[in-house]
Amino acid sequence: MSEIEGLRAAASAIGRSRALLITAGAGMAVDSGLPDFRGDRGFWNAYPPYESRGLRFTDLANPHWFRRDLNFAWGFYGHRLSLYRSTAPHEGFDCLLRWAGQRELGWFVVTSNVDGQFQKAGFAEDRIIEIHGSIHHLQCTADCGVGIVDGAETSVAVEEQSMRARDPVPACPHCGRPLRPNILMFGDRDWDSTRTDRQSARYHRWLRYLRTEAVSAGDLAIIECGAGTALPAIRSESERRSDEFDAPLIRINRFDPEVPDAERDVALHGSALELLRGIDSAIAATS
Repeated sequence: MSEIEGLRAAASAIGRSRALLITAGAGMAVDSGLPDFRGDRGFWNAYPPYESRGLRFTDLANPHWFRRDLNFAWGFYGHRLSLYRSTAPHEGFDCLLRWAGQRELGWFVVTSNVDGQFQKAGFAEDRIIEIHGSIHHLQCTADCGVGIVDGAETSVAVEEQSMRARDPVPACPHCGRPLRPNILMFGDRDWDSTRTDRQSARYHRWLRYLRTEAVSAGDLAIIECGAGTALPAIRSESERRSDEFDAPLIRINRFDPEVPDAERDVALHGSALELLRGIDSAIAATS
């Protein structure tokens, strides 16, 4: 299938659908200008100070730093927090939001990204599940019972040469002990999942609703953007729901666009921004 044929097939699947499931991984954010952490080299290009120490993304995204070296831990996450706050979502988010709003049976977003880009783009908070949490929410490292803290007012100054946070680092409003991002890190036994659990409950209520209302193949369309194979949770969820509802999966990916069912699904090789624009143009051409 050529790219033009793929764009037309995607536009047709979206146009026929009555509900939309949007799934997204890290590749969705790259077109907004956020760093591509694909492979060690991609991570070190974004954060050169860590290369000299041989520290990879998986080394830094580990809760043990909040016990061993708090300022070092917040250097990494404080820099990312500032970056995510200053980054505007790309135009592809607008396309998805517009298509979602036109579906009579509604929509939902499932993302592994912790950057809050979907909320910033105007997607309703109660229609999103962030399976790895959010950098814009915090939790107490002492598990004092305060629960999840809104990090909207949190500010972390970072010395970029050393990638260390300057004091003071975020402190719990209840007990005064250090806070950490409410993000599921590697080897993380302390992550407070209650916010994501609430999101998951809303998502599964919507799925139950669809099981009653979406009675024909193609009533649900799934658009997956930038979900890689190294951490396959998003791809697995896309494929699970595609099989359950006999729903066309539109997979947009720069590196791994292969789809499970070549007759039902659409594989689009390229960037989320470019291809979402292309689908939008194809939809407009048939209106």
